[in-house]
Parts: sequence; C-alpha cells; structure tokens
Amino acid sequence: MSQLGEQLIKDETIAVLELIKNAYDADARNVEVIMRDTDDLQSATIIIEDDGDGMTLDIVKNYWMEPGTDNKEKKLKKMIQENIKSSLNRLPMGEKGIGRFGVHKLGHKVTLITRSENEQEVFLSIDWSIFDSNKYLSDVSIDIIERPPTQLFTNGSPKGTRIIIENLKTPWTRGKVRDLQRAITSLNSPFEALDAFKVNLKVSNPEWLKGLISYDDIKDYALFKVKMTLDKNKILNYEYEFKPWNNLDKLDYRNNHIDEIEMKKLDNLKDDRKKTKKMFVPIDLSEYDIGSIEIELLGFDLDSSLLKFGEVSDTSGLKKYLKTNGGIFVYRDKIRIYSSEESDWLGLNAKRVNSPADKISTNLVLGSVKIERSQSLGLQEKTNREGFIEDLAYEKFRDAVLFAVEKFEHDRALDKYLIRKYYGATSKSEPLIAEVASLREKIEMKVSDNSLKNEIFGCLDNIERDYQHITGVYQKSSSIGLSMSVVLHEIDKVISELERVIDENQTSQHVRKLVERLGSLTDGYASVVKSGRLKKFNFKDVISQALFLVDFRLAAHEIQVVENYLNKTDDFIVKGNENLITSNIINIIDNAIWWLSYVEVPNKKIYFDITREISGYLSIIIADNGKGFTIPTEMITKPFITDKTGGMGLGLHLASEIMKQHSGQIIFPDYYDLELPLEYKHGAIIALAFKEEE
Repeated sequence: MSQLGEQLIKDETIAVLELIKNAYDADARNVEVIMRDTDDLQSATIIIEDDGDGMTLDIVKNYWMEPGTDNKEKKLKKMIQENIKSSLNRLPMGEKGIGRFGVHKLGHKVTLITRSENEQEVFLSIDWSIFDSNKYLSDVSIDIIERPPTQLFTNGSPKGTRIIIENLKTPWTRGKVRDLQRAITSLNSPFEALDAFKVNLKVSNPEWLKGLISYDDIKDYALFKVKMTLDKNKILNYEYEFKPWNNLDKLDYRNNHIDEIEMKKLDNLKDDRKKTKKMFVPIDLSEYDIGSIEIELLGFDLDSSLLKFGEVSDTSGLKKYLKTNGGIFVYRDKIRIYSSEESDWLGLNAKRVNSPADKISTNLVLGSVKIERSQSLGLQEKTNREGFIEDLAYEKFRDAVLFAVEKFEHDRALDKYLIRKYYGATSKSEPLIAEVASLREKIEMKVSDNSLKNEIFGCLDNIERDYQHITGVYQKSSSIGLSMSVVLHEIDKVISELERVIDENQTSQHVRKLVERLGSLTDGYASVVKSGRLKKFNFKDVISQALFLVDFRLAAHEIQVVENYLNKTDDFIVKGNENLITSNIINIIDNAIWWLSYVEVPNKKIYFDITREISGYLSIIIADNGKGFTIPTEMITKPFITDKTGGMGLGLHLASEIMKQHSGQIIFPDYYDLELPLEYKHGAIIALAFKEEE
C-alpha cells in the first residue's frame, strides 16, 4: 500500500497537483496549500484545503478509501453521454481514482476532514507505516468518525475538504517549492468565468517565493492591450494601448481609439458575367443570429533580451504560464466553451509560422471572447460541449474574431518595430561604433607611447572596418530575403493579369508584354542587391507602361485613371532601373485598388502626375480619392507594417529600398504641398522622388 504513491506519482510536485485537481473535480473555487517547516522532516506539515463539495461518510468509506475504483471514470462517461456538467460547468480532470495516493508520496501520516453541505463532518487519520507489516488491506482497521461541523474550511464555507500531511518523506528545498508555485500559477484561470479556479500557496519562509510571478504580475507584463466590441458588421470602440515598461525609456505610450471599423473579408464571388473573382464582402454577425461580442486581448513579447528591461525576475514562470494558459478562449454567459483544438481554434500558431514577424501565437496572447447565449442562438454547441458545430454561423463568427485579431496584430506590429529598433539585436550596431570612438579618445589621452598607440589604432581600424563589412553583408542578405518575397508576389500578380487577359480574349500584344515582364522581374530585383548598369528613361514612359500592365485589373474594379502627366510638354528623364520603378508604381496602384475597393468609394479614381514641386526632386505623384492612410506614414515603409487584411507589409518597404538604390526616396506629402484636385484631399498621396538628371 505504501508503495502505491511512490510508483503511481512521479514526484512531490505532481503529488500536490493531483490533490489540487481533486479539489477542482469537487467544484472548489478556492484552494489553499499551506506548507510549514518543509525543510525539517520531523515538524513539516502540508495542508491542502478547498471549498468544494466535500465528501459524505459513504463516499469516504467506499470510494476515497478504496484504491483504483472506477467511480470517476463512470461519472465522466455519464456526464459526457448525457451532456451535463457540474454546477460550475466542469468535467472531472481525474478518472482513474489514484490522485489521492499523492498523499503516500508526500508523507507517512494523513488526516482527512471533509463535509458535504448540510451533512455531518467526516474525520479520519491514517499512519501509512502500519501497512508495512500487514499483507492485506483488510487486515488494517481505520476509524472513520462522523462529528458536528467545526467551521474550519476556506472563508467559512459550510462545505469542503482539508487534508493534513505530516511526517514528510522528503524535505522540500527552495527550488522544489518555487517549481510548485509556478505549477500552481499555471492552474489559475486567466479570466473571470463561472468555472474560475484560484489556488493560493503559503509557505513558512516567504523569501522562498520572492520574485515568482503572479497573475497580477503577468497582466502588468503585457505590453499590448486591446478591448473592443463586435456588433453586426462593425468593430465598435476599438481601444488599443501600448504600455512600455518604465525601463524602456526610448519608447512612448501609444493608444489608438477608433469608434467604428467595418468588418470585411476577401471572398471568391461570381460577377454578372458568371466570372469568379475576389471581392470584399461584409462580415455581418446579425445575418446568422450572432449578437455582440466583447473581446479583450493581452499581448506579450517573450524575447529574452527584452524581458530584462521589464525586470522580470521569473521569466521561466511567465513563459510556463503563457504556454499553459495562452490563447484566445470563448466564454458564453461566463462559461468557457472549449474547442477541439483548445486554445488555437483560430489557427494562430500556423499563421505565425508563415509570418513570424507580425503574427501572434497562442503563447503570446491571453484573450477572451465573450458572448451571451440569448443573443447568439445561431451558434450551436457540440453535444460534448467541446466547441461549436462548424456551420455557416460558426464560420462567420470565426471570421469576425480573426478580423479583430488581425487589427490588433497590425497595431502591435507598429510598436514591435520600434521595440526591435531600439532594443532588438540590431539596435546595438551604432553603439558599437560609438564605443570604438570612445576607446580611441581614452587611448589618445592615456597612452603616451606613440608606437603602441598607432598599433592599437590600427587594430581598432581593422575592427571597425570588418564590423561594417559584416553588417553590410547581413543587411544585404536581409534585403535579398525580403526582395524574394516580393518578387514572388509580383510574379503572382502578373500571372493573375495574364489569366484575366486570356479570359477576356484580349489582344496578343498585351499577353506578350506580360510575358516579357515576367522575364524581366528577376533581373530587375537582382539589381537591388548587386551593382548593374543603369540607363536613362522617361517618367512618362514608365508610368504608361505600369498602367498598361494593370489596365484589366483597373477596369475590373471600375477605377478611373486620371493621367495628368500626359498634359506636360517636358521630357522628364532620370537614370535607373526601369523595371524596378515600374514595379514600384504597380505596387502603389495595387494598394490603391485594394483600399478603394475595401472602403467602397463611389467613383473610384487614381491620379498620376509628374512634378518638381518637392524641392530638389523630380517626382512621380500617385494619389487616390479614398480615405487615406490608416497608420502613421513615418512607419508605413517599415517591414511587416500593414493595416491591410491578409497583407505582408513588404510592398512599400521594398519600394522605399528601391528608391534608396536610386538615390531618391518615397515621400508622403500633405495635400496642400502639391497642386491636386480637391477630390484627392483625404486620399492617399505618394511621391516617388528622384534626383533629376542634369
């Protein structure tokens, strides 16, 4: 008997957790684990007390005292078959009836005091050492006493269970106690819900728990926070906050409040001519009898080099908690609705694998999605309550939540860029050069031997030169990787245009031009990362070429092109790579098409002009009559920064890099900086600015 606990329970921490899980199965809301003098085996005591349902004399005698009964297993099967749960909406964690043998692992003596509501208190005390000299359990007599209640349970509860373990078998070290606290923290529910479960550990030496993370600490370590309500086809009262820790003094608090955001997704639909094409369709919850949805998300950054700035003393505890509890969960009338994929019913982890820089995974977010049963009758729960039936209503619900999460990811990406800039690995580049310069000054002042001084300076010169060479190689390699992503993106767009031309049975000239463009793309993008011959070209020609290559797409989206540059009599000549500049213009056109379609602007227009109004530059101006940029223009050319649903955030970044290769820049002028028609005042305005050839 005494070997059961030793063989069935892996270690002492697992033994305590098994007893805590028994309290969960008993519908306890609160559990206290009290550890006294655990480093002294003679006086050490472990007390585990809960406010759960407690046990009657019959349960203690015929189930708790009998090892390996199938009582819990039968109970679990019955609850699943009959679609019922406990009063706190729980299914039992345990089913083998062996968790209580954790007491054997912990100590030689156990005292059990338990009471069910409106019942007598049940008391028993067992010294497990008496089993050592007897062959059969039936040879050992255990006294079980019923007595009047003593009112000793948590918070004066009229029911519950207290287990007192004495004469411990092994001492509890500081490290073991800290591991137990981390495991207990992981059991605590991250959001208030009907089945919320709180476990509190108390030890004789509070110093042992110093620095360990609590759930309140975890909330404070969330750098990115958002709250919003989804109602019908809109996000209402979107409230995003970026709250950098005090030590991140290069970063500023930022919030983004938006009263309304219309929810849409790209879908394949048939047009009037029965042709299938991608179109924006509203995500409307009311069509499927899904009421309003309240969403709260807490986002984290677990980069080890960053966590030190948050003075996170228990990084392993933080990571363990998020690994166990991370994800976005649905709560219906405060009851957590599980899914077959648990915390990743939205497929966040797969999306992050494909785009790690700007997507969140389940271990980087704590999220709640709250709905009310009376308003969400369109969502049907599975018979085992492990999620929703995946019908059209569920798909629309999932689409809406994913749209909301992606909006949060876009905001988070803005602040993540600044974190990487100032506190990421690459942020140490310029400080290293500064340190070398500082070292030069100290050597100049303190080293009098000129021969030695010159030798040291020579070494520093070599270090600085090699460092700059290495960082240049890495930056070029990084550009190659980003460029390749966009090359594939560009080729995909050309192929799509080819398909459209073929469908429309258009002229062979257009097809030939598109095929030629496919052949020139790789050569064009290669010039970003390797030197090549540049030639002079006319701005008018390159704009006309770009428009020719996308004219079917513009026509399909019913967008009017205003070619004001054709009215100019001058020839506007610059030197560069014509294919790359054409790609830049097409990228900007592509963005304009997307946003004009998304915001459903009537009489959609894109305006093209050439100007010298930006001082020192000859510029191609591209403007649209949409709603303008949704994120700060100073951030819009950074990699992975986008507010476009499903976008990668690379198009304008590469456009900016291409302009730098041409000794120019991409500029976002104000409306009043240029002479533009009034209808473009609130739209997106972009200038590709080049140094003019003399």
